[in-house]
Amino acid sequence: MKVMHVLLPVCAMNCYLAINENTNESIIIDPGSSPDRIKKAVAQSGTKPVAILITHGHFDHIGAADEIAKEYKVKIFAYKGERETIENPGLNLSGDMIFKPASYHADEYLDDEQELDLGGLHFKCLATPGHTAGGCCFYFEKEDILFTGDTLFCGSVGRTDFPGGSMSDLINSIKTKIMILPEDTICYPGHESATTVGDERMYNPYL
Repeated sequence: MKVMHVLLPVCAMNCYLAINENTNESIIIDPGSSPDRIKKAVAQSGTKPVAILITHGHFDHIGAADEIAKEYKVKIFAYKGERETIENPGLNLSGDMIFKPASYHADEYLDDEQELDLGGLHFKCLATPGHTAGGCCFYFEKEDILFTGDTLFCGSVGRTDFPGGSMSDLINSIKTKIMILPEDTICYPGHESATTVGDERMYNPYL
């Protein structure tokens, strides 16, 4: 699997394409803004998107999802505990941050530890509440890759002062769901640079 990084201007947010180089299909993770930039990246990749994954419902991670889903005729997936955040403008921060209150949606809500096969790629939804009430990570075990959204950053963790946030829940999520993964697991966060589970075990001051 190849991971293509698309830096979006809103909040310097990371959108990703998880690419199956064997089937030439891709999964779009957290299309938060700038749909034209995402479409350009998809065109450059030469792949066919088959799904959209949302790590959490804040506007900067889901804002462009509807337009992208319509463009490629694909479904939007999220963890079931995040439904209220996704649909409520007061929780998804759209009204506070961009002054355009918006209600978003997902087509399918997943269970914790639920496994899926999309585009020939196998992955697991890991519930990691704390940054939001129902945030999650997506774990591609075969490739040793984890998309962490705003749960875990390089040398840091997600902020918890937004509605539904909890530092104790966040640290517990990271310790029980992420730190137990193999140390070589590459973590692709929602902002800033990638890291590994091993580096975060050793150097992250919050853990």
